[in-house]
Amino acid sequence: MRTIDQNHYVDQAEQVIRTLQSRTRERRDGTSVPVPMVTTSKIRNLLAMTSDIYNETLGLPQGPLPERLRSRIEYLRVRFIYEAGKDPEGRVRDFVTEAKILDILKEIQGDKDNFLLFAHYMEALVAFHKFYGGRD
Repeated sequence: MRTIDQNHYVDQAEQVIRTLQSRTRERRDGTSVPVPMVTTSKIRNLLAMTSDIYNETLGLPQGPLPERLRSRIEYLRVRFIYEAGKDPEGRVRDFVTEAKILDILKEIQGDKDNFLLFAHYMEALVAFHKFYGGRD
């Protein structure tokens, strides 16, 4: 079963952002405080990396992507892992994990339609992040 599909990726993106937005943690005094979400600038940087590949993909025929784009998609996975690992507060890791981005990137398997779906999912995540009040 695929992690995202053409008919539900927008709803899934909304659910991811709403879940991240509603997370809280307990303080020592027993009160709950919101867990900050990934910043708008960080999530837009992740989208920009995706968009670079997306723009190159648009003019290509359906089916398997050229090796150079497959390689860039694999490297994109590395960049998401790196960005998640270098964030000391874990906000990027929470975002990448909740959105299942690494799983989805693996599912692309060099297919143009799969990559375009991932790019649209990323756009939806950014849009809902902004809609629900994501901040820098």
